[in-house]
Amino acid sequence: MRSAVFCLSVVCLSGCNHLERAASANRGSPEAAPVAPGRIVLPPDSRQLGRIRVAPVSLARFPVDEVQAPGKVEVNPNRISRVLMPVGGRVRQVLVKLGDAVVEGQSLLSIDSPEAGLAMAAHSRARSEERQAQAALKKAKADLERVRDLHQNRAVALKEVLNAENDLAQAQAEVEQARYTCEEAHQRLQLLGLDPHRPALEIVVRAPIGGKVLEIAVAPGEYRTDTSASLMTIADLRSVWITADVPESSIRLVRIGEQVHIELAAYPGETFHGRVMRIADSVDPVTRTIKVQAEIPNPGGRLRPEMFGRIRHSHAVESAPAIPDSALLQRQGRNVVLVEEAPGQFHEIAVQTGARQAGLTAVRDGLKAGDRVVVEGAVLLSKN
Repeated sequence: MRSAVFCLSVVCLSGCNHLERAASANRGSPEAAPVAPGRIVLPPDSRQLGRIRVAPVSLARFPVDEVQAPGKVEVNPNRISRVLMPVGGRVRQVLVKLGDAVVEGQSLLSIDSPEAGLAMAAHSRARSEERQAQAALKKAKADLERVRDLHQNRAVALKEVLNAENDLAQAQAEVEQARYTCEEAHQRLQLLGLDPHRPALEIVVRAPIGGKVLEIAVAPGEYRTDTSASLMTIADLRSVWITADVPESSIRLVRIGEQVHIELAAYPGETFHGRVMRIADSVDPVTRTIKVQAEIPNPGGRLRPEMFGRIRHSHAVESAPAIPDSALLQRQGRNVVLVEEAPGQFHEIAVQTGARQAGLTAVRDGLKAGDRVVVEGAVLLSKN
């Protein structure tokens, strides 16, 4: 009897093992099989374990009430100059090219103009009139001294002395007027870049400031009479401005003189610093934003006008659990992460996220510092 029972048990175990092997063959041999909803288990010899990196949740400091707004680099309006025609005339030469770096006082272009001859003639005439007035003054002083001597010797009447004094006063006034006219003519020559000791009909236009030539709107041979039209634009790019459109609801958080952080698309991962110089006085009625302009030092010239970026600004910071952005997964509109329970064992948990900066995301609920989460290869586990 016992022998029969033993044989029956062996047969049953053998049949069970055969059924399990058959079921396993039908299912295949997956490396990770979740044993409960949201839970994933990988066998110790799984190749996926080598492609997954786990790290503990750390504490990081994140800004509070942060303002973020898109922006664009612009020329500093306080360091830009538009070169104009000083007088009408024909452009003889353009001495610089687009993009050239120039220094203050450098020659930019030369002009042939009749105004040069007229200015030289006016200066020469003013100098001659000043010399004549000086000579008349000298004679008036001598006449007054002579008449006074005669009057002391009772040779002339007092009336003659008074007339001589009046002549002297008039001569002094004429000298002052001639001196003023001569200075005005000299300033006119300086404005035109002319040397009174070297007569010439060519006028040289010089750079009013040092910087880069951003625009040239003139060519040799053109005759220009409009002295209000810009010929060139020169900008000193050692500092630039970034103009950002800050939402109306956040403008209370920005003040003139405060520091802002700037991130530019041209330099990912790099942060620049600027200071708020101007806040617009009106709100854009379409976008409901207000323009904020900040000045950024640019000694190396890396920042160029029209570059796009973003400004960030906050008044305080707080500590919060932080995870790399790569650890976040999306599940039906929720943010989730994979938490390690033990080597090769993970479970999915929903989290509430906060501010982001430098590749890190603040976690407001769902994790605490020290929890171990999958930071690389989470997508591989999410397919299991």
